[in-house]
Amino acid sequence: QNIIEQIRPHLQADGGDIRFVDITDDKVVKVELQGACHCCPMAVMTMKNGVEATIKQVLPEIDSVVAINM
Repeated sequence: QNIIEQIRPHLQADGGDIRFVDITDDKVVKVELQGACHCCPMAVMTMKNGVEATIKQVLPEIDSVVAINM
């Protein structure tokens, strides 16, 4: 959750946001993209190259980060 809080300002600067939802037993982090990020065509790239890469850099045991719709 701490890492998500560090990522949030970058997304908020473009009108989006992110919220931590859960982490599964098999090391998958679930997040909810909000605001402009929710419907942005670049959301997949943001998730993989931005959010997931940042989280895995700090927590290499994480397998993946997925966006879910609430």
